[in-house]
Amino acid sequence: MASPRLYEVFYRIGFTPWDGHAISPTLRTLIEGPAALSADTALDIGCGTGDSSIYLARHGWQVTGADLAAKALEKARAKAAALHVRVNFVRADATRLASAGIGRACTLILDSGCLHGMSADARARYVHELNAIAAPETRLLIFAFTPGGQFGVRGIDHAEIERRFTPQWALLSAGDESEMTRNPQHPARHYLLQRRG
Repeated sequence: MASPRLYEVFYRIGFTPWDGHAISPTLRTLIEGPAALSADTALDIGCGTGDSSIYLARHGWQVTGADLAAKALEKARAKAAALHVRVNFVRADATRLASAGIGRACTLILDSGCLHGMSADARARYVHELNAIAAPETRLLIFAFTPGGQFGVRGIDHAEIERRFTPQWALLSAGDESEMTRNPQHPARHYLLQRRG
């Protein structure tokens, strides 16, 4: 996993290949589809420069976008301001959400490529934090590369998602996200989960 400081350097020099991809059809369906969630409160973990946070806010959600990279948050705030969209962008560690008081009232949690870069220990802390903040029926939508799918990213597979999140979470759907990668042998994937009661 790249360190938070390294991500800060990447943002400062403008090397952010993970940034600026189109909004996922899976997220669009969840927000705009025939069985769309009612707009409520959302947490965007590892929000980067804020594209998904802004998308959610433009569809009526009250959004907190959290990231460790200060430069990414600076860009996210500028984007939101230019579009006259309100998002609460905060600097926060995804493995310490509960102690930071972030995410407790959210009905939707989004992770667009945060978990898949973490070490095993960090993943365990991340899941522990989500279990602490998520109320019953909270939806969690994770986008992640599979192992070997992206240079410098550990990746995560379906089996590990199930092992780490069940039985506290139910896996509602999983599938490829072809627009997030150009590597058909190692596609990006989505995992939609729901916190059990």
